[in-house]
Amino acid sequence: MKTLIEKTSDSLVKAFLKNKIIAPIPFKFTKKLKEAQKLRKLCESKIKLPIVGFKAAGTGIPLIKRFKEKEPFYASVYKRNFLNNGKSVKINRATLGIELEVCYKIKKSFFSSKRLINIKNISKFISHMAPCIEVVGYRQRKKGITSFGDLCSDFGANVKFLCGSSKKYKKLNFNNLKTSITNKKINQRVNGNTNTVYINPLNSLKFVLNKVRKDKINLNKDFWVFTGSTVGVVPIKKGLYVGKIDKLGSVKALIK
Repeated sequence: MKTLIEKTSDSLVKAFLKNKIIAPIPFKFTKKLKEAQKLRKLCESKIKLPIVGFKAAGTGIPLIKRFKEKEPFYASVYKRNFLNNGKSVKINRATLGIELEVCYKIKKSFFSSKRLINIKNISKFISHMAPCIEVVGYRQRKKGITSFGDLCSDFGANVKFLCGSSKKYKKLNFNNLKTSITNKKINQRVNGNTNTVYINPLNSLKFVLNKVRKDKINLNKDFWVFTGSTVGVVPIKKGLYVGKIDKLGSVKALIK
């Protein structure tokens, strides 16, 4: 007989692959981040689709303190959920919101390096950077966030990623860049700053890369890392969203 975690992972994987919404998973897999990580990794091991990169989640320090965690977490991002700038995304009642992020393209040489990634050596692994919109939500019939485990257990709650025009990497001061995301159709505008992302996006990137190395993952190709929201989780409605990050550029998503 299958264990509860096996049955739960089967249900989540099926929901992920078929874009379905299922009943909420057992609380034991969401209460603590450690258990949620186990479930997420089991689910990801059962999906044989190309991975385009990884996302950092829970990068807001106030959120980390609120849920009494020590650090963020990460999850895999699949190619099927990675869209070109301006493409449309269909939402449902389990969609939580929309986020604006800085993302980095990492050279595959990262996988052959054995050194711990730090702020001094991280630049040699980055080829490009870009603004990104992430649509976040569950594959379950539930709303809100009560713990990092809620998000982590459900594939990091990532639904779709839309990447703006990428630029060759150069050192920018991401400690204090203004950001904004707007939907003129409903007169919605939320301002943010890159300093809300786990000190800054580069620090968030360092966190993800070291976790990927610790977990002995090797994609053997260039990949993207999405570093976390600069504007929090913004309530989402239908219409065209435009995200802007100073000195980096803009990105669009049509929400239907």
